[in-house]
Amino acid sequence: MTFLPTLSADDLHQYHKVVTRSVAVHSHLDLLAWLQGDMQAYLPHEILIASWGNFSQSDLHHDVISPLAGVRSNDTDTRTISPLMRKLFARWVEFGKKPFTLNAQQTGFLLEDTGLRTAVGDALQTMRSAIVHGIVDERENKNCLYVGFGTHESYNTKVRSAMSVVLPYIDTALRRVAHLPHQNQQRQETVGASVPANASGNTEALSAFSLTERESEVLHWVARGKTNPEIAMILEISSFTVKNHMQRVFRKLDVSNRAQAVSKYRPSVSPGNVQV
Repeated sequence: MTFLPTLSADDLHQYHKVVTRSVAVHSHLDLLAWLQGDMQAYLPHEILIASWGNFSQSDLHHDVISPLAGVRSNDTDTRTISPLMRKLFARWVEFGKKPFTLNAQQTGFLLEDTGLRTAVGDALQTMRSAIVHGIVDERENKNCLYVGFGTHESYNTKVRSAMSVVLPYIDTALRRVAHLPHQNQQRQETVGASVPANASGNTEALSAFSLTERESEVLHWVARGKTNPEIAMILEISSFTVKNHMQRVFRKLDVSNRAQAVSKYRPSVSPGNVQV
Protein backbone atom coordinates (compact mmCIF):
# COMPACT_ATOMS: atom_id res chain seq x y z
CA MET A 1 0.00 0.00 0.00
CA THR A 2 1.31 3.45 -0.94
CA PHE A 3 0.30 6.18 1.47
CA LEU A 4 0.19 9.46 -0.48
CA PRO A 5 -2.02 8.31 -3.39
CA THR A 6 -4.72 7.34 -0.89
CA LEU A 7 -5.11 10.94 0.30
CA SER A 8 -7.73 13.32 -1.03
CA ALA A 9 -6.65 16.74 -2.29
CA ASP A 10 -7.57 18.35 1.04
CA ASP A 11 -5.86 15.61 3.04
CA LEU A 12 -2.74 15.90 0.90
CA HIS A 13 -2.68 19.65 1.50
CA GLN A 14 -2.97 19.05 5.25
CA TYR A 15 -0.22 16.42 5.11
CA HIS A 16 2.18 18.83 3.42
CA LYS A 17 1.39 21.50 6.03
CA VAL A 18 2.22 19.08 8.83
CA VAL A 19 5.47 17.67 7.45
CA THR A 20 6.83 21.04 6.34
CA ARG A 21 6.49 22.25 9.93
CA SER A 22 9.62 20.19 10.55
CA VAL A 23 11.63 23.23 9.40
CA ALA A 24 10.35 25.09 12.47
CA VAL A 25 11.85 22.51 14.83
CA HIS A 26 14.85 24.00 16.62
CA SER A 27 14.76 22.34 20.04
CA HIS A 28 13.63 19.13 21.70
CA LEU A 29 10.61 21.02 22.97
CA ASP A 30 9.70 21.95 19.38
CA LEU A 31 10.23 18.34 18.32
CA LEU A 32 8.03 17.00 21.11
CA ALA A 33 5.25 19.49 20.33
CA TRP A 34 5.35 18.67 16.61
CA LEU A 35 5.40 14.89 17.08
CA GLN A 36 2.63 14.95 19.69
CA GLY A 37 0.54 17.39 17.66
CA ASP A 38 -0.70 16.99 14.10
CA MET A 39 1.93 14.33 13.32
CA GLN A 40 -0.10 11.93 15.47
CA ALA A 41 -2.57 11.64 12.59
CA TYR A 42 0.13 9.87 10.57
CA LEU A 43 2.33 8.29 13.21
CA PRO A 44 0.38 7.78 16.45
CA HIS A 45 2.66 6.97 19.36
CA GLU A 46 3.31 7.65 23.03
CA ILE A 47 7.06 7.02 22.92
CA LEU A 48 9.49 7.48 20.05
CA ILE A 49 13.03 6.15 20.43
CA ALA A 50 15.72 7.13 17.94
CA SER A 51 19.03 5.25 18.01
CA TRP A 52 21.97 5.98 15.77
CA GLY A 53 25.56 4.89 15.30
CA ASN A 54 27.19 1.60 14.38
CA PHE A 55 24.74 -1.10 15.43
CA SER A 56 27.40 -3.80 15.23
CA GLN A 57 29.58 -2.04 17.80
CA SER A 58 29.09 -0.39 21.16
CA ASP A 59 28.86 3.25 20.07
CA LEU A 60 25.08 3.62 19.98
CA HIS A 61 23.38 6.86 21.01
CA HIS A 62 19.72 7.43 21.77
CA ASP A 63 17.01 10.06 21.95
CA VAL A 64 13.75 9.29 23.72
CA ILE A 65 10.87 11.63 22.87
CA SER A 66 7.66 11.32 24.85
CA PRO A 67 5.15 13.41 26.79
CA LEU A 68 5.11 10.77 29.55
CA ALA A 69 6.64 11.87 32.85
CA GLY A 70 10.22 10.69 33.31
CA VAL A 71 10.39 9.17 29.83
CA ARG A 72 13.09 11.16 28.11
CA SER A 73 16.68 10.97 26.95
CA ASN A 74 18.31 12.09 30.17
CA ASP A 75 16.51 9.33 32.10
CA THR A 76 17.67 6.62 29.70
CA ASP A 77 20.46 4.21 30.54
CA THR A 78 22.01 3.38 27.16
CA ARG A 79 23.35 0.11 28.57
CA THR A 80 19.81 -1.18 28.95
CA ILE A 81 18.21 0.27 25.84
CA SER A 82 20.99 -0.52 23.36
CA PRO A 83 20.41 -4.31 23.30
CA LEU A 84 16.73 -3.76 22.53
CA MET A 85 17.49 -1.38 19.68
CA ARG A 86 20.21 -3.64 18.26
CA LYS A 87 17.81 -6.57 18.08
CA LEU A 88 15.10 -4.44 16.47
CA PHE A 89 17.68 -3.10 14.00
CA ALA A 90 18.67 -6.67 13.09
CA ARG A 91 15.02 -7.54 12.53
CA TRP A 92 14.58 -4.40 10.39
CA VAL A 93 17.49 -5.54 8.22
CA GLU A 94 15.91 -9.00 7.95
CA PHE A 95 12.73 -7.33 6.69
CA GLY A 96 14.69 -5.67 3.88
CA LYS A 97 14.97 -2.33 5.74
CA LYS A 98 11.25 -1.72 5.38
CA PRO A 99 8.81 -0.62 8.10
CA PHE A 100 7.45 -3.42 10.25
CA THR A 101 5.23 -3.66 13.29
CA LEU A 102 5.09 -5.70 16.47
CA ASN A 103 2.47 -6.12 19.14
CA ALA A 104 2.64 -7.28 22.74
CA GLN A 105 1.58 -10.80 21.84
CA GLN A 106 4.50 -11.34 19.48
CA THR A 107 7.82 -12.81 20.54
CA GLY A 108 10.52 -10.20 20.94
CA PHE A 109 8.20 -7.23 21.41
CA LEU A 110 10.09 -5.84 24.39
CA LEU A 111 12.87 -8.39 24.48
CA GLU A 112 12.73 -8.65 28.27
CA ASP A 113 16.13 -10.29 28.41
CA THR A 114 17.70 -6.92 27.52
CA GLY A 115 17.15 -5.66 31.07
CA LEU A 116 14.92 -2.61 30.64
CA ARG A 117 14.84 -1.83 34.36
CA THR A 118 14.51 1.95 34.12
CA ALA A 119 11.73 4.55 34.07
CA VAL A 120 11.74 4.27 30.29
CA GLY A 121 11.60 0.48 30.60
CA ASP A 122 8.65 0.70 32.98
CA ALA A 123 6.80 2.90 30.51
CA LEU A 124 7.56 0.53 27.65
CA GLN A 125 5.98 -2.29 29.63
CA THR A 126 2.64 -0.47 29.29
CA MET A 127 2.90 -0.22 25.51
CA ARG A 128 0.93 -2.64 23.34
CA SER A 129 2.40 -2.13 19.88
CA ALA A 130 5.50 -0.87 18.08
CA ILE A 131 6.38 0.33 14.60
CA VAL A 132 9.98 0.20 13.40
CA HIS A 133 11.77 1.86 10.50
CA GLY A 134 15.20 3.37 9.88
CA ILE A 135 17.27 5.77 7.85
CA VAL A 136 20.43 4.54 6.12
CA ASP A 137 23.37 6.95 6.17
CA GLU A 138 25.59 5.71 3.36
CA ARG A 139 28.14 8.51 3.79
CA GLU A 140 29.04 8.00 7.44
CA ASN A 141 27.74 4.46 7.97
CA LYS A 142 25.72 5.68 10.94
CA ASN A 143 22.24 4.30 10.49
CA CYS A 144 19.38 5.67 12.57
CA LEU A 145 16.57 3.43 13.78
CA TYR A 146 13.23 4.86 14.90
CA VAL A 147 10.78 2.89 17.01
CA GLY A 148 7.36 4.26 17.87
CA PHE A 149 5.51 2.63 20.78
CA GLY A 150 1.76 2.95 21.31
CA THR A 151 -0.90 1.82 23.75
CA HIS A 152 -3.26 0.68 20.98
CA GLU A 153 -3.30 -3.00 20.10
CA SER A 154 -1.62 -2.76 16.71
CA TYR A 155 -0.47 -0.50 13.88
CA ASN A 156 -2.38 -0.92 10.63
CA THR A 157 -1.02 -1.06 7.10
CA LYS A 158 -1.81 2.60 6.46
CA VAL A 159 0.36 3.75 9.39
CA ARG A 160 3.16 1.45 8.29
CA SER A 161 2.98 2.99 4.83
CA ALA A 162 2.86 6.51 6.31
CA MET A 163 5.99 5.74 8.35
CA SER A 164 7.97 5.46 5.12
CA VAL A 165 7.08 8.97 3.96
CA VAL A 166 7.11 10.90 7.26
CA LEU A 167 10.30 9.42 8.70
CA PRO A 168 12.69 11.46 6.51
CA TYR A 169 11.08 14.64 7.86
CA ILE A 170 11.39 13.40 11.45
CA ASP A 171 15.00 12.41 10.87
CA THR A 172 15.83 15.80 9.35
CA ALA A 173 14.19 17.59 12.28
CA LEU A 174 16.08 15.51 14.86
CA ARG A 175 19.40 16.11 13.14
CA ARG A 176 18.75 19.85 13.26
CA VAL A 177 18.26 19.78 17.02
CA ALA A 178 21.28 19.74 19.32
CA HIS A 179 21.15 16.21 20.69
CA LEU A 180 20.37 15.53 24.26
CA PRO A 181 23.16 13.51 25.87
CA HIS A 182 24.48 10.82 23.56
CA GLN A 183 27.90 10.45 25.09
CA ASN A 184 28.78 10.30 28.77
CA GLN A 185 30.73 13.53 28.68
CA GLN A 186 28.02 15.31 26.72
CA ARG A 187 25.42 14.06 29.19
CA GLN A 188 26.89 16.53 31.67
CA GLU A 189 26.92 19.43 29.24
CA THR A 190 23.59 19.40 27.43
CA VAL A 191 20.10 20.52 28.25
CA GLY A 192 18.79 17.02 28.78
CA ALA A 193 21.54 15.98 31.18
CA SER A 194 20.81 15.61 34.83
CA VAL A 195 21.65 18.78 36.69
CA PRO A 196 25.25 18.55 37.88
CA ALA A 197 25.70 17.99 41.58
CA ASN A 198 26.38 21.63 42.36
CA ALA A 199 24.33 23.13 39.53
CA SER A 200 21.27 23.11 41.69
CA GLY A 201 23.15 26.06 42.58
CA ASN A 202 26.43 26.18 44.06
CA THR A 203 26.67 26.76 47.78
CA GLU A 204 28.13 30.25 47.32
CA ALA A 205 25.13 31.35 45.27
CA LEU A 206 22.70 29.79 47.72
CA SER A 207 24.21 31.61 50.68
CA ALA A 208 25.04 34.91 48.96
CA PHE A 209 21.52 35.55 47.71
CA SER A 210 19.45 33.28 49.98
CA LEU A 211 18.23 31.35 46.95
CA THR A 212 16.44 28.08 47.44
CA GLU A 213 17.88 25.05 45.66
CA ARG A 214 15.04 25.14 43.11
CA GLU A 215 15.51 28.86 42.45
CA SER A 216 19.20 28.27 41.88
CA GLU A 217 18.46 25.35 39.56
CA VAL A 218 16.17 27.55 37.48
CA LEU A 219 18.74 30.35 37.38
CA HIS A 220 21.43 27.87 36.40
CA TRP A 221 19.47 26.92 33.27
CA VAL A 222 18.60 30.55 32.53
CA ALA A 223 22.33 31.25 32.59
CA ARG A 224 22.73 28.51 29.98
CA GLY A 225 20.30 30.26 27.68
CA LYS A 226 17.23 28.08 28.22
CA THR A 227 13.69 29.42 27.89
CA ASN A 228 11.00 28.95 30.52
CA PRO A 229 9.32 26.09 28.59
CA GLU A 230 12.68 24.35 28.15
CA ILE A 231 13.49 24.74 31.85
CA ALA A 232 10.04 23.43 32.73
CA MET A 233 10.68 20.34 30.61
CA ILE A 234 14.13 19.79 32.14
CA LEU A 235 12.94 20.13 35.74
CA GLU A 236 9.55 18.51 35.10
CA ILE A 237 7.59 21.48 36.42
CA SER A 238 5.21 23.90 34.71
CA SER A 239 6.28 27.04 32.84
CA PHE A 240 4.13 29.01 35.30
CA THR A 241 6.18 27.61 38.20
CA VAL A 242 9.42 28.54 36.44
CA LYS A 243 8.11 32.09 35.99
CA ASN A 244 7.25 32.31 39.70
CA HIS A 245 10.73 31.11 40.67
CA MET A 246 12.31 33.73 38.41
CA GLN A 247 10.19 36.51 39.90
CA ARG A 248 11.46 35.55 43.37
CA VAL A 249 15.02 35.40 42.01
CA PHE A 250 14.63 38.94 40.63
CA ARG A 251 13.55 40.21 44.05
CA LYS A 252 16.37 38.46 45.91
CA LEU A 253 19.04 39.61 43.47
CA ASP A 254 17.45 43.10 43.21
CA VAL A 255 17.33 42.98 39.40
CA SER A 256 14.59 43.50 36.83
CA ASN A 257 15.42 41.08 34.00
CA ARG A 258 17.08 37.77 33.17
CA ALA A 259 20.29 39.28 31.78
CA GLN A 260 20.86 41.23 34.99
CA ALA A 261 20.13 38.14 37.08
CA VAL A 262 22.63 36.04 35.14
CA SER A 263 25.26 38.79 35.33
CA LYS A 264 24.87 39.02 39.09
CA TYR A 265 24.72 35.26 39.54
CA ARG A 266 27.76 34.27 37.48
CA PRO A 267 30.44 35.80 39.75
CA SER A 268 29.18 33.50 42.50
CA VAL A 269 29.55 30.40 40.37
CA SER A 270 32.78 28.58 39.83
CA PRO A 271 34.21 29.08 36.31
CA GLY A 272 32.94 26.49 33.88
CA ASN A 273 29.79 25.64 35.83
CA VAL A 274 27.64 28.06 33.87
CA GLN A 275 27.53 28.37 30.11
CA VAL A 276 25.45 31.01 28.44
